[in-house]
Amino acid sequence: MPSRTSTPALPTAATGCRSKRTTPSETEAASMKSNWLNTLPGARAALVAAMAVTMAATFTACGGGGYTESPVSVTERRALPAEFTTRAAVNYSPYRTSRNESEIGNEVITAANVLQDLRLIRATGIGTIRLFSSKAFAETVLSVIRDNNLDLKVMLGAYPNPVNSLADEAANLAELAKCIELAKRFESIVAAVSVGNETMVEWSTHKVDPVIMARYIKSVRDAIKQPVTTDDNWLFWSRVPKVITDVVDFAAVHTYPVLDTFYNPSEWDWRLKSVPEAQRAQAMIAASITEAKEQFGKARAALDQLGLQNMPMIIGETGWTAVDTAGGPNLAFRAHPVNQKLYFDALQEWAAEGRRGNGPKAVFFFQAFDEPWKQGDDGWGLFNKDRQARYAVQSLGTCGVTWACEPGTYTTADAVKWVAPTIGTAVAANRYTLFSEAVVAGEQVATGLRWDPFATTGYATVAGGAPGDGSNSFEITPNPVNFGWGLFLYSGSGVTANLSGYANGRLNFAVKSDSYPGKIEIGISTDTEDRDVQEAFLPIGPGDYGYCNTNNWCQVSIPISAFVAANPKLDLRMVSFRFIIADRFSFTGKPLNTTGLPKIQVDGIHWSK
Repeated sequence: MPSRTSTPALPTAATGCRSKRTTPSETEAASMKSNWLNTLPGARAALVAAMAVTMAATFTACGGGGYTESPVSVTERRALPAEFTTRAAVNYSPYRTSRNESEIGNEVITAANVLQDLRLIRATGIGTIRLFSSKAFAETVLSVIRDNNLDLKVMLGAYPNPVNSLADEAANLAELAKCIELAKRFESIVAAVSVGNETMVEWSTHKVDPVIMARYIKSVRDAIKQPVTTDDNWLFWSRVPKVITDVVDFAAVHTYPVLDTFYNPSEWDWRLKSVPEAQRAQAMIAASITEAKEQFGKARAALDQLGLQNMPMIIGETGWTAVDTAGGPNLAFRAHPVNQKLYFDALQEWAAEGRRGNGPKAVFFFQAFDEPWKQGDDGWGLFNKDRQARYAVQSLGTCGVTWACEPGTYTTADAVKWVAPTIGTAVAANRYTLFSEAVVAGEQVATGLRWDPFATTGYATVAGGAPGDGSNSFEITPNPVNFGWGLFLYSGSGVTANLSGYANGRLNFAVKSDSYPGKIEIGISTDTEDRDVQEAFLPIGPGDYGYCNTNNWCQVSIPISAFVAANPKLDLRMVSFRFIIADRFSFTGKPLNTTGLPKIQVDGIHWSK
């Protein structure tokens, strides 16, 4: 998914993603009004025409009898099975050990691990799971359900990717063919099928033309008996083109109010400053449910406008993260295990309302388990990566009996919420020292700070300091993940420093690197009165601010004004990350998945007036 975060977004794999909104294209629906080939110029039209022939041949060979271009009539629309609409539901992927997306294709998904997962899911009372892809691991999951007589139903997914060549199309057809084969073979388990995951919303990073998606959906639907849909963000469904509604039996809508607080901060008021602090967390959850209902309602209105008042709708994805994961969207004062439970419980009430009225006929929570490969976008699971139950579901069983429980004892009072920041007394000293053995008269040495990495960045204090700065320095081993690496120095307890007196000063440090390719980044971050964390990164290469990269120690000195110029929203009264060193490849011009980066040493880190 596209990112506006401190680290570039990870490419989305067939395991689901979070959602956000932007202004939709006004031409999307209009482009569907003309013949589908006429919407595609030249070579693309020829490509899609070839795809149509290939699809017809492929699905006839699969026993589907091909497909037709005629829309599904009202009387032909398939009803959702009763079991599908009466069970709690969750999104499920089995990845446990992969550290980044490049590793998930090599992770071995065992039947034993899947069985453990599914038994944990079932122990929560959840009775339906959604799978994102058919080729990746679905056959293993379905076989485990069948072979162990598990009382679980499945919404099976097919995961098409963008089509830029016949090879891309062949891969998509193989995915669709596998979906058809599994839906037929496991007909008693597969309750519904979803073709595509956020492929058509404006901000999708794996966008597929709605005309092509309609053909994919119709091809699968013509070959199986289950009701079929496509999963997409509410924004897409609020402007859904008729070419899609003509080929689906129901709508699967995604909504993430908690992420909207980051990507669309004015969309709804999560801070609720006027609400007494003791009531604010629960009021925030109530407001988030109201926002989710409004988004759902906009999608409902779009269907009604097309004369589809009786088309059922479900929530295909929604959730609340238990962890404010480094490298992802800043969700401080929102992300917490208790907040996740409050949202999870509120969703069950909404689902019950929907079954009785015009709301969602099912709600699929995102997600069952954490997946470390998602890095900055992890922490959404009802269970963590070690299969320990989070607070959201612990009361549904017994810790140590039903499942192992994640450490931590909570009550509802522990839910996080917006609180006004505490602004400390301005540091008066001329030097604010972060890491140095040198003693300077009149300095203030920062206390209570710790280093934390982005993902797998390594770090250690080593022998060999910068000239005049003692016998030790700080060594960084990049160990980059696909988007890069980084390390920051901050107060683990969230205490900020009032460094407003350094507005005309400098951030200084010694650095030693040898043939490090291209640029590195130096940054700081601050809190704000609205608790909207701000950050500023400056890419620096040899010659910038004294950086040399010659395997010799050099002194780097960056004006604080340069950081403020990069982000005027910084509030130096509340500096949180006092020093950041990083290399986010999308910002320094390196290819994603760059490896083999040399170590870097730093020393003598301090702010000066």
